[in-house]
Amino acid sequence: MALNRSDVVAAIAEKAGLTKTQADAALSALQDTLVSSLAKGEAVKLTGLLSVERVERAARTGRNPRTGESIEIPAGFGVKISAGSVLKNAVSK
Repeated sequence: MALNRSDVVAAIAEKAGLTKTQADAALSALQDTLVSSLAKGEAVKLTGLLSVERVERAARTGRNPRTGESIEIPAGFGVKISAGSVLKNAVSK
């Protein structure tokens, strides 16, 4: 089972003693901060929880799965997310 945004907002509201509207605003602010920082090439590190950074992808040759034809994939950017110690410990129990 996966939590959706509404579930996360409700959990934040309950744990932090906020209204759901306030929790949703906080979650939106976190999202906006992540997006704007990554767009500028800045990494975001939440010590113990996770780190998120923009990474460059080199141009490469790929293959069309339907036709088998070679295609050139241009260079671009991706996102790398690394789990911190708190997340790693939570899933290793």
